[in-house]
Amino acid sequence: MSGLYDLVKTLHILSATVLFGTGLGTAFHMWFAHLGGEPRTIATVARNVVRADFWFTTPAVVLQPATGIALIHLSGIDPAAPWLMAVYGLYLMIGLCWLPVVWLQIRARDLAAVAAASGVTLPAAYYRTMRLWFGLGWPAFLGTMAIFWLMVAKPEFW
Repeated sequence: MSGLYDLVKTLHILSATVLFGTGLGTAFHMWFAHLGGEPRTIATVARNVVRADFWFTTPAVVLQPATGIALIHLSGIDPAAPWLMAVYGLYLMIGLCWLPVVWLQIRARDLAAVAAASGVTLPAAYYRTMRLWFGLGWPAFLGTMAIFWLMVAKPEFW
């Protein structure tokens, strides 16, 4: 059973790494493309960010709870442990931020592509989209950091 546990734990850690690393990397590229203000660059970067979310983030989002449930089962940890309840809530909150962020990235990509093809400046809708994207990114990022801490510390704070 130790071999199976180690495999599942490794998959859990790798998928958490992909979630955090891809999220941070795509946010970095999206933000700096946005700051440049060049529609063609923004459209290209946003297209790749959307791809990264579908190719890397989405599978990791699915793998995280699957491996987490398996780890709980294999280790005998109480699934209602206070620190795990906090993890569940944070993961849900992060997901509720991430889903609209993906849509906002698609919208920013499309708005920038139209502006680039037309040779016009970015429309006001693009800037509203990016403000929402930026605003939703912070709670997701901080929530992810909190989950990492909870997974390491496993505090019994209630």
